[in-house]
Amino acid sequence: MIKVLFVCLGNICRSPTAEGIFKSIVSDLGLDSQFYIDSAGTSAYHVGETPDVRMRRAAQKRGYELNSNSRQFTTEDFTNFDHIVVMDKSNLRDVLSLDKSNLYKNRVSLMTDYSTNYRNSDVPDPYYGADDGFNIVIDILEESLKGFINSIV
Repeated sequence: MIKVLFVCLGNICRSPTAEGIFKSIVSDLGLDSQFYIDSAGTSAYHVGETPDVRMRRAAQKRGYELNSNSRQFTTEDFTNFDHIVVMDKSNLRDVLSLDKSNLYKNRVSLMTDYSTNYRNSDVPDPYYGADDGFNIVIDILEESLKGFINSIV
């Protein structure tokens, strides 16, 4: 089983959307039984909360369901997941700073590393912005996640 964790700051916008989109991609490919997919945040701001209503609304318009509850990233995630995909360079620094032994850095990557159109960019946090920001996040994630699935199967 391939275990994938998506990580952003609060785990209420970007990472649960990546989780929902990736679950849809995996399902469309008939690979559900081969994957365990989850998401987490580097902060504890929203632990236990469902994804932001604006993010859920934008995702639902594109056919994605966001059903997870927010949780914080823990050091155990390094051993529990094969791939830890972060949304921006700040998340990347925060996650890697928890890898004190420097043993797991090869499991951690930036979402847009798998993109052709958005390579090396951050997936922007839409939380404090206008509604179009949520659609931009979905655009970036859809394109990046297609590259990600192709890199691991």
